[in-house]
Amino acid sequence: MSKNLSELSGRKGLRENLFEELGIAATATGTVSKDKTEDLANEFLFGKANVYGTVTFYDFLRPENQGKKVYVCNGSACLTAGTQDKLRDKLKASFEEEEIGEMCCLGRCHENNAFNFDGKNYSGNDINKIYEIKLGAPQVMDKYNVACHGTPVLTETFPGIDTFYKTLATALKLTPDQILAELKTSCLRGRGGAGFPIGFKLESCKNTPGDIKFIVCNADEGDPGAYSDRYLLEQRPHAVLLGMIIAGYVAGANTGVVYIRGEYPEAIEITQKAIDDIRAKGFIGDNILGSGFNYDFKIIKAQGAYICGEETALLSSIEGQRPEVRVRPPYPTQHGLFNKPTVVNNVETLACIPWVVKNTGAAFAAIGKGRSTGTKLVSLDGFFNNPGIYEVDMGTPLSLVVNQLGGGFRSKIKAMHIGGPLGGLVPVSKIDALSVDFETFSQNGFLLGHASVVCLPENYPIINYIEHLFKFTAHESCGKCFPCRLGSTRGYEMVEKAINTDYKMDKELFTDLITTMEIGSLCALGGGLPLPIKNAMQYFDNELGQYFEA
Repeated sequence: MSKNLSELSGRKGLRENLFEELGIAATATGTVSKDKTEDLANEFLFGKANVYGTVTFYDFLRPENQGKKVYVCNGSACLTAGTQDKLRDKLKASFEEEEIGEMCCLGRCHENNAFNFDGKNYSGNDINKIYEIKLGAPQVMDKYNVACHGTPVLTETFPGIDTFYKTLATALKLTPDQILAELKTSCLRGRGGAGFPIGFKLESCKNTPGDIKFIVCNADEGDPGAYSDRYLLEQRPHAVLLGMIIAGYVAGANTGVVYIRGEYPEAIEITQKAIDDIRAKGFIGDNILGSGFNYDFKIIKAQGAYICGEETALLSSIEGQRPEVRVRPPYPTQHGLFNKPTVVNNVETLACIPWVVKNTGAAFAAIGKGRSTGTKLVSLDGFFNNPGIYEVDMGTPLSLVVNQLGGGFRSKIKAMHIGGPLGGLVPVSKIDALSVDFETFSQNGFLLGHASVVCLPENYPIINYIEHLFKFTAHESCGKCFPCRLGSTRGYEMVEKAINTDYKMDKELFTDLITTMEIGSLCALGGGLPLPIKNAMQYFDNELGQYFEA
């Protein structure tokens, strides 16, 4: 990360944004031409190599994306469901091989068979209507189960804009310190995986001097198997937006940036409409409700890079830099977007704030278990009889989620990958030992993360899933640190060789490799990958033994 480039990017602020300009330039062909790359480098006073490095990093900007017309989801849920090879074959009847690309993940984990065409997502039986879709048939939004067991914080019925934004009027009558105290009392922790208390982030930003500050919603946490962020952005966008406005009021920030995955095109459209609606009603803009507080939004469409779910890489991305992870300290709350104080939180975390303000921090803290307060959205994939999004109180037994809410498995399952690609690989024998909270998962050697559930059927080889995780990490690594960049590639090569030849891996060497990644990686991508692999080696040693030296 270059502080000088951050300053140069900040000259034009968010209105004329280099990253957005690159996306616009790639719209026609799928990539950015050499001439346009040079023009933008000159316009934004960036070096040509810097802009080229940015363009070639993203899935939807790099030259290899040129000419792609349809994209097949290669996320973990679609992979283990085994639907995508047949899907690709069906697409070949309508598209040339070179016109078919890949996306990871489209958030259609509840029914798989997911693909993207003409900027819209499809899944389930949609592939059987591909001819009509190509001719312009209107898109039909997918449907999935949404229910709550416990307190409906995020799934409560939306009462309408005017009623919902009464909470904004309540917030603006309080001081920032009063709201901050409520958030601290609530013990609301980050729902994206790290579980960091939001009150501390807001306080740090609030106490950092600066005339310009930002609240950034990280809607690019593209954990395959997790579609809770998509649910909130598409069905409860005002909870997210109001949470960002209140966070801005507390921290002294006047701008909210919603950085949304390019793989969620419908979420981008719906969130933008929600912003337009509240602007028309005077809930954003200058002097909101006569309070003297100014606030507005900017949506940034991401361009396909999992690493942008890491907060510092996300900030570099918005600035038009290659999205490499930054060394901390300094932290984003001190030097963030354009080197200005910035709070970055994920979608679900921000969406909880309005409920806390309306009902008090003590009421939120009374829900849940121990240090895991409030509720959690859980994403269940297509291997459940009742796949969908379920909101549960923290501390709810995992067995209740699996058997009661999810209706059990529709086929025999041997493991569940919970919490995204960096989460724990949970054998079904451990279901009764876990509850949906940070502590129980940690104590048992797992990670709650996004609380997404990707099932591995009994006939899916664990070694192939390990290969998939290494390959995913190697592709998505920002390349900043050697343990992640090299470790993931070497791991993939070792596992692939063991699968396809008589090669046997040295268990000590393999363990040293993942330990080095765990200890030495700069961020949670390389550092988190070893967790599910260690779980696999612990619980599925009998299955994996044939791939290691005796």
